[in-house]
Amino acid sequence: MRAANAHIVDFSLFKTFRMGEKRRAEFRAEAFNLANTPLFGAPGVTFGSPTFGVVTSQENSPRQIQLVLKILF
Repeated sequence: MRAANAHIVDFSLFKTFRMGEKRRAEFRAEAFNLANTPLFGAPGVTFGSPTFGVVTSQENSPRQIQLVLKILF
């Protein structure tokens, strides 16, 4: 059975801000599957079935982005 290789890019940025002597804020931006590259499932392998040679699924999730702000005191 043949299937495609996974070439998925995850990316994150972190920044810490001082807010006085004891307090600080941390900002974080994270992107999973940044290029939104689909990873398709393997094609059907049962000869004679209607799905023979047809890809009917996707193995990975679409792009997800999350932003986080954490305040520490």
